[in-house]
Amino acid sequence: MDRRSFLAACGIGAGGLLLPGFAGRAIAESQLVETIDVAVKKRLADAGLSAASAAGASYCDVRVGRYLRQFVITREANVQNIVNTESTGTGVRVIADGAWGFAATNDMTPEAVADAARLATAIAKANARNQTQPVQLAPTPGVGEVSWKTPIRRNAMEVPIEEKVELLLGVNAAAMAAGANFVNSQLFLVNEQKYFASSDGSYIDQDVHRIWAPLGVTVIDQTTGKFRSRQGLSAPMGLGYEYLDGRAEDKLESAPGVISYGMSYDMREDAVAAARQAKEKLTAKSVEPGQYDLVLDPDHLGLTIHESVGHPLELDRVLGYEANYAGTSFATLDKREARFQYGSEIVNLFADKTQPGSLGAVEYDDEGVKTKQWDLVKDGKLVDYQATRDQAHILGKTASDGCSYADSWSTVQFQRMANISLKPGTQPMTRKDMFANVENGIYILGRGSFSIDQQRYNAQFGGTLFYEIKNGEITQPLEDVAYQMRTPEFWNACTAICDESDYRMFGSFFDGKGQPSQVSAVSHGSSTTRFDKINVINTARSLG
Repeated sequence: MDRRSFLAACGIGAGGLLLPGFAGRAIAESQLVETIDVAVKKRLADAGLSAASAAGASYCDVRVGRYLRQFVITREANVQNIVNTESTGTGVRVIADGAWGFAATNDMTPEAVADAARLATAIAKANARNQTQPVQLAPTPGVGEVSWKTPIRRNAMEVPIEEKVELLLGVNAAAMAAGANFVNSQLFLVNEQKYFASSDGSYIDQDVHRIWAPLGVTVIDQTTGKFRSRQGLSAPMGLGYEYLDGRAEDKLESAPGVISYGMSYDMREDAVAAARQAKEKLTAKSVEPGQYDLVLDPDHLGLTIHESVGHPLELDRVLGYEANYAGTSFATLDKREARFQYGSEIVNLFADKTQPGSLGAVEYDDEGVKTKQWDLVKDGKLVDYQATRDQAHILGKTASDGCSYADSWSTVQFQRMANISLKPGTQPMTRKDMFANVENGIYILGRGSFSIDQQRYNAQFGGTLFYEIKNGEITQPLEDVAYQMRTPEFWNACTAICDESDYRMFGSFFDGKGQPSQVSAVSHGSSTTRFDKINVINTARSLG
């Protein structure tokens, strides 16, 4: 499948996204459930570790990976594409003479992995000639032989393709029956089988599963030719096929006729609602520009968190080591020292690689560091960043935060965003309670277009659905809405957060970073949140 076809089919609107290169070979559906024996992976790892040590490396880690993807893409009554891919190989990273070196091979033999280790060591020694300071690794104790698997009830790779196609075509038919003129729906499934071994004494076997079910519906006014679309309100998740169960207890009515989803998703229900709401958009009132109190649903706020908190608090951006995919960061080290007022006193933002169901949930990162939760912004004050083993000493830390990741065995691991989330409010508050105190506001759901500057300071965000709030009540749908923000001013305008019963996750399935580029998957949780007096613009275009 080429990039153009993928873009056309998906209609992706989430932020910071980079489409994967679909590296790997096409395989049969039955091969999606195969695994590599642990004993085989350990022999490969030991070959790399031994060869690196003999070649003069002071540190070595080996990642044996089998990366599986399935994409099922449909439009109306047609299946447009079914793609099954596998990419398998081994990456070896070393430190020699105080510098990093990396090499990889898809030849799954001990001899080939040993050759890669020797090559990585030679590269490290060559790099050392131009390195001004040696790499400093935060200590990470070896954990011996351990394993972890995403807690799933049903492996999506084991579900017959006929069942998946039947689901998607049924979703499309339901949307068409509800008035859609065009509809597309997809399933994206990922299984990362990752084995990590290091000279610290760790042998870590992890089996990671992710799922995403995006859809898009378009309705056309046959008289005027005007059309409107509505994307699905699902979030990609670190779950199995059970995510598509659509359990009633995981649903929340966000506005009249609008359902928000939590740890399960009813794709057919969302498609039918999308057709109805796309039709409503055709006659919706165009927003009057001005200042409004914004009530942001978690499936919208997650993107704002991603861009205005997650990326600017990556330490490599803060230090200027990384500037690809929207720049460095305004949140420089002096701001942490000064306890910079990032947000209002009720704003508590945290990083967490352990959240159940999240895209970033693993037991250990790609440096063998056990994952954890830690604060980034506490009571509105900037207190920390996200750091890897070779960055920890810069912050005076004695341990890594466990946020290193590589998107393939063939790419070197580096600092990636953890799940970054906003803590729920501590006082009981439902969305109805929040709406009741809003006199002139807008309720925003779903992801939309966005732009942000190279320091992650000035930004503009759209959305999927917009509703006017007048005197505590949702009155009518709106169109052409986008809000402007400066990151600290925006977060300091946060005046209310719903309690933990409203907490849900947004997700980014293909978050891009680096050069050469890599993708990662990350979730952002929050409850519905209010921001006061935010500047809203009208995005409608005059076509003459």
